[in-house]
Amino acid sequence: MSVHQEADPTAFEWKGRCGPFEMRLSERTFPPSSISLLLGDAIDVADGETVLDVGCGCGVLGIVSALLGAGRVHGVDSAPDTAEVAEANAQRLGVADRTTFTSGDLFEPIPDDVVAELPVRLVEKAPGWLSDRGRLLLPSGSLQDEQQLLAAARDTFAHVEKVGERRLPLPQNIAATSEVEQLWRDGVIDLEPRGSRLLWYARAWYCQVAA
Repeated sequence: MSVHQEADPTAFEWKGRCGPFEMRLSERTFPPSSISLLLGDAIDVADGETVLDVGCGCGVLGIVSALLGAGRVHGVDSAPDTAEVAEANAQRLGVADRTTFTSGDLFEPIPDDVVAELPVRLVEKAPGWLSDRGRLLLPSGSLQDEQQLLAAARDTFAHVEKVGERRLPLPQNIAATSEVEQLWRDGVIDLEPRGSRLLWYARAWYCQVAA
């Protein structure tokens, strides 16, 4: 007699940088996305560096940074359960001794350390938390006003360099909405027709305080 075992909805297999390994989630913690895979591939951390992961989710990018040699990782997220989930994942993967995950908004729970990975919305706040040699790993995509974001980054940082790019299919249920069609027509977002599908681009940039 064969027994069918359903997949564990609280488990996610990370197949990106340093993987594969299993990450645990909660009902309120989002799994890593295609953007997470892109940023994971782009992480460039030297031995002993400090990483700040704002919007850490289940902690995967902070954990990858620790596995790559970061001396200290501080993760923060305002969503429920994320700090507990990330801490448990770090414990399971053997990096709990150099990772700390806390619940909060933006930088409030974080000590004055070097920042290396941040979400898009923090681009203008990041320089105040970076050392002279610090850098920001910035995600962007053609589903947003990317040119405005990059203009702000170039106004803020001495050097902005693209370090990763992925072309991804836009889900049909999203592509078919009138809102997406209007944004595309207005030039706010950039999509590439390919057969019956629409493709969008996810990109990663390193922004350096000093040239």
